Amino acid sequence: MRAGFGARLAEAVRRRGPLCVGIDPHPSLLHAWELGESPQALERFAMTVVEALAGRVALLKPQSAFFEAYGSAGIAVLEKVITESRQAGALVLLDVKRGDIGSTMAAYAMAYLDEHAPLAADAITVSPYLGYGSLAPAIGLAEQNGRGVFVLARTSNPEGVGLQQSVHGSGDAVGQHIVDCAAESNLDKEPMGHVGVVAGATIPAGELDFSALNGPILAPGLGAQGATVRDLKALFGRALPNVLPTTSRDVLRQGPAVQSLQDAHARIAEDINRQLGI
Repeated sequence: MRAGFGARLAEAVRRRGPLCVGIDPHPSLLHAWELGESPQALERFAMTVVEALAGRVALLKPQSAFFEAYGSAGIAVLEKVITESRQAGALVLLDVKRGDIGSTMAAYAMAYLDEHAPLAADAITVSPYLGYGSLAPAIGLAEQNGRGVFVLARTSNPEGVGLQQSVHGSGDAVGQHIVDCAAESNLDKEPMGHVGVVAGATIPAGELDFSALNGPILAPGLGAQGATVRDLKALFGRALPNVLPTTSRDVLRQGPAVQSLQDAHARIAEDINRQLGI
């Protein structure tokens, strides 16, 4: 039986470091690589990143939307990315941000977290804004299958501030309420639970308390969006050992040469390890 996601992630980070790299085949990057926009270009871009990094990073994060844009051909590429990344030893966090209710949420969970699903990933991102309880099918199936979920708690986009900083019925901000709900899902799990949160590395320090979370924290925003490694220390405090700093463009724009992608990853990873004392 597969070990829990928290244990598998902790081991991967111990071996390969905490940096998570996104696979975001944005049209601007495809053109920067002189590939154009087609399913064939998508596959070349994505599989070049897999070739360069899947044997080096703990976690790769393909952004599903950029693959979905090409229809069935794009989904076929995404399946290949997931399969070959995992074969090379990387865990795959599929960035799908799904959130729904009842049988629909259960169907999303089956699509990405079931053992026999073609798109089964090690973890997925989910949105709790139909209520944290609506995520129960995904949280339960993930735990059953040794997989994980990362719940959007406090994102760095300006449109999210009004909702995520509003006051929940509990009296806490909505973002803090989500972190606290995730903490309840992770109670007594060792070395940490399978429910992570997403908290942008550019949000103000001290806004959220992660001390009881006992789960991983995906922290997008490093590099191109303005966050620095020093910001991570101030923002996450004692929870820093569970933080997964995330970058995409700062690595991807160095392609298409495999060595250039590897060099960019190595520079960022070394900076993170040095400043965090890893």
